[in-house]
Amino acid sequence: MATPTQSSARTGPGLTIRSPGTPPAALRHLGPNWYAAVMGTAIVANAGAALPHSPLLRGVYVAVWALSVILLLVLLAARTAHWLHHAGQARRHLLDPAVAPFYGCLSMALLAVGGGTLAVGTDVLGEPAAVAVDAVLWCAGTATGLAAAAAVPYLMVARHRIEPGTASPVWLLPLVAPMVSAALGPGLVPQLPAGQWQEAMLLACYALFGMSLLATLLMLPLVVARLIHHGPLPLALTPTLFLVLGPLGQSTTAVGNLADAAPGAVGAGYARAMSAFALLYGVPVMGFALLWLALATALVVRAFRAGMTFSMTWWAFTFPVGTCVTGAAGLARHTGLTAFTWLAVGLFGVLVTAWLVAGVRTARGLAGGRLLVPAAPAGPAAVAAPAAPVTGPRPARP
Repeated sequence: MATPTQSSARTGPGLTIRSPGTPPAALRHLGPNWYAAVMGTAIVANAGAALPHSPLLRGVYVAVWALSVILLLVLLAARTAHWLHHAGQARRHLLDPAVAPFYGCLSMALLAVGGGTLAVGTDVLGEPAAVAVDAVLWCAGTATGLAAAAAVPYLMVARHRIEPGTASPVWLLPLVAPMVSAALGPGLVPQLPAGQWQEAMLLACYALFGMSLLATLLMLPLVVARLIHHGPLPLALTPTLFLVLGPLGQSTTAVGNLADAAPGAVGAGYARAMSAFALLYGVPVMGFALLWLALATALVVRAFRAGMTFSMTWWAFTFPVGTCVTGAAGLARHTGLTAFTWLAVGLFGVLVTAWLVAGVRTARGLAGGRLLVPAAPAGPAAVAAPAAPVTGPRPARP
């Protein structure tokens, strides 16, 4: 039997001998930001399924979806253990303004895996089982997302102490979760009884769309103002600039999917209006997404040149870009323009590259025991820590 002394002795990188029944110390610092790895993996399968593909690629998407399922199950178990054995630390995460917004990632992880189950998981589970799994995950993800969208802003107002000039793109995470529900809910509309059920589901998704969009429009100016008045984000936070693409690409995806589900669920006049709205909204928003992508890329290049190293924020390069892939694919479907198809394919190449890099670096970090050490830059509190407010004149930037 291991003695108490042995339970804290390290035998190698990331390996600790502990007595049976002792809570794993590494889980103490496992924050909700780790669900971003599930989101980033699932979106590869979901985005790929939205593109023209061959049977060979279909098999690859199924394998990636299966990996996302495994990651989700492992993280759900680990996070449950975290709450059971390290409840104090979990409560501190909720009261930390740098970590609390990441609770929106749980909702989006559930929704992304559920969407992938319906998109490609039917090849493994069959359609009835895939629909059932997606329905359960959509309901759980939507409920979790609504809770996060209400609770995190409440904590920011009532409990958190946020200094001026510390707005961060991670603040968008709990607000974009309902938009993911709005984008993936239309896939379940045909599975419901015709009439009231289908119409209610469709309009509920529009309500989720509006909820997320208006909340994002309130929060995004704070992020832009912080960049303009206080300069670039800290190096470890720079990848989170890509999070702004999330509500842009996801909302474009949502209006396209809602327009696809409208015929038969609502009257023909409303269906035509929804189809027109998908273009009138989606094209300008996709244009702004490309502008933001250029700005964020330039700032990331600047951060690399300044010495930015890997942290878990690199997963921000995956899911937001994936939503732009599905948004562009939806525009291609509604307009018939091959330009949107090529845009979707190009963005998908960026997504896959980012996913491979983030996945490999995360695996190496876990194997070396660096990513779950509280003092490491990639720990949730350190990764998400906002920059200190600038109280004096800002020095000239290189």
